[in-house]
Amino acid sequence: MQTKVYNIKGEETGKLTLADEVFKVPYNEALIHQAVVSYLANQRQGTKSTLTRAEVAGGGRKPWRQKGTGRARQGSIRSPQWIHGGVVFAPKPRDFEKKMNAQMKKGAFLSALSTMMAENAVKVVEDLNIEAKTKVAVKALADLKLSRRITVVTDGVSDTALRAFSNLPEVEVTTAAQLNTYELVVSDYVLITKDAIKKIEEGNK
Repeated sequence: MQTKVYNIKGEETGKLTLADEVFKVPYNEALIHQAVVSYLANQRQGTKSTLTRAEVAGGGRKPWRQKGTGRARQGSIRSPQWIHGGVVFAPKPRDFEKKMNAQMKKGAFLSALSTMMAENAVKVVEDLNIEAKTKVAVKALADLKLSRRITVVTDGVSDTALRAFSNLPEVEVTTAAQLNTYELVVSDYVLITKDAIKKIEEGNK
């Protein structure tokens, strides 16, 4: 399997041979869905916490006697119906993690990546050695005919690329090692360097 390679000006400079076991994996919607749900669940902090009536300070004494006052019977000023009282079924910290084994994660990632490659939603460039200015990044995307939600993938951490693209609201910059199924699913296009392609192939063969 081959794909075209471009320079930052949008000019075709050659072709790159891709590994079929990485970029020609059948589409598996169920597996991709499971990976996305797992990713989103694992992003949840689960740190919300409020106090039950047993945990609110005070309220140990019965506010008034049981009978004879004409008022409703009360056992504690920390009951839920009181201001500053406890919360019924109070939310507590919890772990939302959804586990997914490494083989399934890999299968979902390669399936999503292969689908985008088959739909010509992946554009490979020689490199991203551009000036760290937003207007330069905007021109590069226009020359490459990329728009809407774009994920830019480099082979390693690139301060230049990050600074150039960081002000664009629908563009995310990541590395080949950090790229995941969720980022592929929410992107309309992926702009990736040749070196990043090689790293993905090395890590998934």
